[in-house]
Amino acid sequence: MADMMGVMLDCSRNGVLRPQQVKKYAELIAKMGYNTLMLYTEDTYEVNNQPYFGYRRGRYTKEELKELDAFCNSIGVTLMPCIQTLAHLNCIFRWQGVYDGVQDIDDILLAGEDGTYQLIDDMFATIAECFSTKDIHIGMDEAYLVGLGEYLRRHGPQKRFDVINNHLKKVCEIARKYDLKPMIWSDMFCKLALNTANYYTQADTAVIAEMPEMPENISLVYWDYYSSDYDRYVRMLKTNLMFNRPVVFAGGAWTWTGFGPKNQYSIDNTAAALRACRDCGVKDIFITIWGDDGSECSMFAVLPALLYAAEARKGEVDIDRLKEKFLEIVGADWDSFMLLDKIQLNNRFDTTLLYSDAFAGLSDWRYDGTEDAYFAALADEIAAQKQVGSFSYMFKKYEMLCRALAIKSDLGIRTRKAYLDGDKAALEKLAKEDYPEAICRIEAFYQAHRTEWLTEKRPQGFEVQDIRLGGVQQRLRSCIATLLSYVSGELSQIEELEEPVLPSDGGTHCWRKLVTAGVISHNVH
Repeated sequence: MADMMGVMLDCSRNGVLRPQQVKKYAELIAKMGYNTLMLYTEDTYEVNNQPYFGYRRGRYTKEELKELDAFCNSIGVTLMPCIQTLAHLNCIFRWQGVYDGVQDIDDILLAGEDGTYQLIDDMFATIAECFSTKDIHIGMDEAYLVGLGEYLRRHGPQKRFDVINNHLKKVCEIARKYDLKPMIWSDMFCKLALNTANYYTQADTAVIAEMPEMPENISLVYWDYYSSDYDRYVRMLKTNLMFNRPVVFAGGAWTWTGFGPKNQYSIDNTAAALRACRDCGVKDIFITIWGDDGSECSMFAVLPALLYAAEARKGEVDIDRLKEKFLEIVGADWDSFMLLDKIQLNNRFDTTLLYSDAFAGLSDWRYDGTEDAYFAALADEIAAQKQVGSFSYMFKKYEMLCRALAIKSDLGIRTRKAYLDGDKAALEKLAKEDYPEAICRIEAFYQAHRTEWLTEKRPQGFEVQDIRLGGVQQRLRSCIATLLSYVSGELSQIEELEEPVLPSDGGTHCWRKLVTAGVISHNVH
């Protein structure tokens, strides 16, 4: 079997790629030299005997998966299932009375429970029916609280490594029943085996020999996309190899920190990672494209990072030839796509600017007042790009985003300054001109974003974008009403603007942490 060079598409964070778009992606990466395409589906695929699994989530039907499998095979690409069999299944637990009996805690399945293994059996039966490959990624990452919920109540304190390892053995037995060859994300296994919360930097590999072995029919996937440190990758690859199981490396093409991509950051990290893989003899590789917090970035926006990874796998990369090849394959200009990286301003997320409340100013302390001009110029630069292939709709979205950010980015800062200066004339101008203009531009961005979404993805999940972007506009309308009431003398003060803005962790791109300091929901699901 040829060494794997794959791409993983996240179809679980509200954005389920339309089958026709999956085919388009498969064709593009096949031309780049990839031979594997993974669909990361937590609950977004039909499962035998499980009508609530993926209900209202835009799940793929069995017929669609079979069709995609056949299509990918016809162009020399293996379509590989990438699912979850322990954690990251929070969406199924919203259906009360359906999956309660197989829940340990939060998004984690209950290890040792017969119902859990019946569910996994149904998953594997469906996978075996729909995919021609026998390879399967069964997840098991980030199950930080495994064994600490219902499992703890039933069984009392247990070694958590034993809990996850025994669960893994049972899952692998079911996989063997269907002749499937599983791989898992290695982080949880390594953390528990090494007794560390952060095995990326604090692993004591001396304890590995003391741990029981994992099942024979398993491969470990070391995932890492946060560093350009070659030595770190070498150290971590060697740590994973010490378990004496096949090791796969998973890098990342960054699409999960807002609406904009991070191609150059992905390229820099990939270069170091793939060099380490070559030196450590790790030959199976794939690049993940995650959709954390709502799949707001197009998966096509990181095509440059994917082409770079495919070429870097072979050795040194000729950047001029790379650009020529990108034009040949994608039908678009490399530099035009790389321009989109500029939306993430010095690692200050576009979502921070867009979602931050104009009165609360939770992130205002991080900005210097130059953002409006920056995004106005960037909008014009994006609009001027002519060689964008079939992705004009995507570039229109990013142009409209920048035009919205050109006025929204410092709206709260200007509002607070005028208020503290006692300048009611400036506040009235803001309320009657700038705030309405911001609403208008955000609406234009919303329409372009909606066009992109419905072109690439199923409609299920876009309701979250409706809520978020509609919420931004309605909040601005509310701020207008408050400002005008203050200007007219109806209000003696604006309470939100009386409170000083304090520095806080500005590293988040997560919507619920940006829009309010209040409570969105107590429900962890």
